[in-house]
Amino acid sequence: MPSDQTVLAFDTSAAHCAAALFCNGRVVATRVDEMGRGQAEHLMPMLETFLADHDLDWSRLTRIGVGIGPGNFTGIRISVSAARGLALGLGIPAIGVSSLDAIHRMHPNAFAAVPAPREMIYTQPPGGTPELRPSADVPEAVFADNPHRLIAAIAECAAEAQAEQAGRPKPLYVKPADAAPSRDTAPVILS
Repeated sequence: MPSDQTVLAFDTSAAHCAAALFCNGRVVATRVDEMGRGQAEHLMPMLETFLADHDLDWSRLTRIGVGIGPGNFTGIRISVSAARGLALGLGIPAIGVSSLDAIHRMHPNAFAAVPAPREMIYTQPPGGTPELRPSADVPEAVFADNPHRLIAAIAECAAEAQAEQAGRPKPLYVKPADAAPSRDTAPVILS
């Protein structure tokens, strides 16, 4: 693992705002603020405080790591857009890391899983691709048991990523959106 990286990783894909700081070749701190809503307003002040608590500021970062899901649609978009904006503003790479890949980092041979609505789970076998399945179909599924460990794994994956993996992180959507275009006829616009 590169020891010269200073990575700030964060994730809002579940009912929390989570952050981890990776420097000197290891994760040195994590923070998880449990919250069902309000992540958009909470994330940036939390990150600012988190860095200050560890005698760092934005200019010391060499990389951003961000959880890209799967998970809460709005939550994922909050952290991904924040990561993209920070990377652009700071001139550093941003690395997107899926929760499933982070679980595989902790449990390499596991059938990684993240809860989904309606008794479903997002799953990924080792070396496989993510998919949506009924939870009863995957009794051997391994979930992230601790949000501190999950955000630490996201930070480690981001630190290890090759430079060519950096870019514009995008949300990991395993299934299409539940929303559909309106079936109503659009109003006529008069000029």
